[in-house]
Amino acid sequence: MALEQLSDVVQRCQALPDDSYTTEDHDVFMIAGRSCIEEGNSAQVLSIVLDEKNQDIVRCMGWNLLPPLIQVLLKKEDKNLSQCLAIFNHLLQTCRPKELLIGLLEQLEHDDPDTIAESLHLLMNPLQKVLLCLGSRKASSLGMALSSVLDQVAKLPLPHTKEQEEDDVFSLCRCCTDLTDFVRPFVHEARQNTLNSKAQNEGVNKMAGEPHEGKEDELRTELLKFCMKTLSHPLLELQLKDPDTLAVSPLRNFATEILNTLSAIREPLPSLVYQPLLKRKQVPGFLEEEVRYPKESLASLSHLVFVHHLAADTFPSVFSPMFSLRCNMEHICLLLSRTEESRILKGLELYEKSLVRVEDGSLPADLLEIKTFLTVPQNLVKVMTICPRHDLRTRGLKVFQLSIDKFDTEAKYNFFQYMLKTSNHSGVEGYIIKNIKNQIDFALQPGHSNTWFEGVHLLPLLRKVLSLPDGPETDLLQYLDRVMESLNLLRYLVIRDKVTENQTGIWTELYKIEDTFMKPLRVGVNMSRAHYERELHNTMETKKKKSKEESVLSVSVGDEKLPNMTSESQIQALHSALHTFDMIESVLVRIEELTEVKENL
Repeated sequence: MALEQLSDVVQRCQALPDDSYTTEDHDVFMIAGRSCIEEGNSAQVLSIVLDEKNQDIVRCMGWNLLPPLIQVLLKKEDKNLSQCLAIFNHLLQTCRPKELLIGLLEQLEHDDPDTIAESLHLLMNPLQKVLLCLGSRKASSLGMALSSVLDQVAKLPLPHTKEQEEDDVFSLCRCCTDLTDFVRPFVHEARQNTLNSKAQNEGVNKMAGEPHEGKEDELRTELLKFCMKTLSHPLLELQLKDPDTLAVSPLRNFATEILNTLSAIREPLPSLVYQPLLKRKQVPGFLEEEVRYPKESLASLSHLVFVHHLAADTFPSVFSPMFSLRCNMEHICLLLSRTEESRILKGLELYEKSLVRVEDGSLPADLLEIKTFLTVPQNLVKVMTICPRHDLRTRGLKVFQLSIDKFDTEAKYNFFQYMLKTSNHSGVEGYIIKNIKNQIDFALQPGHSNTWFEGVHLLPLLRKVLSLPDGPETDLLQYLDRVMESLNLLRYLVIRDKVTENQTGIWTELYKIEDTFMKPLRVGVNMSRAHYERELHNTMETKKKKSKEESVLSVSVGDEKLPNMTSESQIQALHSALHTFDMIESVLVRIEELTEVKENL
């Protein structure tokens, strides 16, 4: 039935010019032709398609046969495979490119990862041939095709291990390789356009005697959008393997090809990486700066260059490590501000690689006037304190300390003040106080004296450190890290600094410290101990009364209800708290003993 309908419509249309085919003719040809292929009559369809008398019909309507043909080609085992392949190839040669482009792109749309990979592998080469047939009018069509392809690639799972990439278990490697082959002729054409345009403009300039900006090459614009989108996904999501781990990495090769493409279309990598600090000339075209160069894509590019050293040979050595760090801080700030663990990891890696090239103690204090040099540490604090992955928290702390080491003395001083004011986390404040102690210790060593961690400048910092956030009512368990490091610093100062020398100024400030820190702390310890001893007594009494039935206590922190706690667990927690108060008091008593002895000398 379908074959008869197809033969009838073809025979009727043979006598008509191609602009006279009706909507009904198109519909009948499409429905009957597709049915014939689905029913296994591909040989008869091939005969009709190849008939010389039917070429005008095929040119106008043949692209409608693509869906069932591509389904057969994807299955591969169909007995009509060879005939369907022959029909498919003839349609590519005969049909109009714009209609073929629409038909092929429609067949790219899938949700199953296996089908996506096979479909891309099958259709990328035909798509390339069709686009090349469009001549100079291909730019917007290329952009549409690349966007569709990348949308499909984004649906593929990402390989996380060396073995997954080696075996290409998700077919992403093959798709990336196909994508590289797909864009190559268009990159070559864009490069030639650029060279031709440059030569042309130079000629115009010589004749006119003034600069001349030619209209932006649309092909170059589409390739730039493709590179930027690829840098964001999949490259920003992937964790590339180093050559030592995986000698031949298709994904690393793909990343290299993307960077090479940027260079080929006259987008120098240094100016992209250093874009936050370098003023770029205005480029004519419809893309705004933020759209043309998405910040996330530039951060991904910087990571590829500085962490994986891709295309590193294109970077002039004139840029100092400090300049590179300043530029990368924009990218680092963006990556560390995200919640995705892949982006946090890349932010940490980029920050670490940018810092290690900088000499210790060389970053001046005026850098802290740049917003990112204050925002990045705040983002690091969030990573160190609330990131669910232990390895990222640990690495965050390592990079945090590395950043401190790179500041000069004045910068360290200002940075410590800022972090004590803004971190709002006892553990971080305790860590900063430990660093302050180390800096004081260094300054007190022969030959290392400095104005920032001794005497007049040190005292305001000590006043900030040796204080209780809420006076005697401070929650000592919540602020334990800060309180213990403050006590350790004070103990160190009274032991290390002689009363007669008073290099740190601690002995002239001690009476204030006693009033603002030590006395309120002792009151706070006594109040807290009394409260917890009463709680312990009540809990033990309750347990005795309900010895036959286990007592269960509901505990809330803020508005969040924690899992129920048994009486034994509560008693253990209360004993632990009391032990903590004893520990604070023992250090406090030791400091008081030391000050009495030294003051009486």
